[in-house]
Amino acid sequence: MSTWLNGGVPPTDIAEWAGHSVEVLLRVYAKCIEGQHEAAKRRIEQALRDG
Repeated sequence: MSTWLNGGVPPTDIAEWAGHSVEVLLRVYAKCIEGQHEAAKRRIEQALRDG
C-alpha cells in the first residue's frame, strides 16, 4: 500500500480496496509516504495557474 500511496493513488481509493478507513490507512502508512510534499505543492501551483 505504501507503493500505491507513493505512486499518487488517492488514499480514499486505497482505504476502500483494503477495507480500512482513511484514518486507519494513514495512521499505519503515513510514515511510508515519501516525497509527497513537493508533489502536492506542484499540484496546488498548477491548480492556481489553471483556476
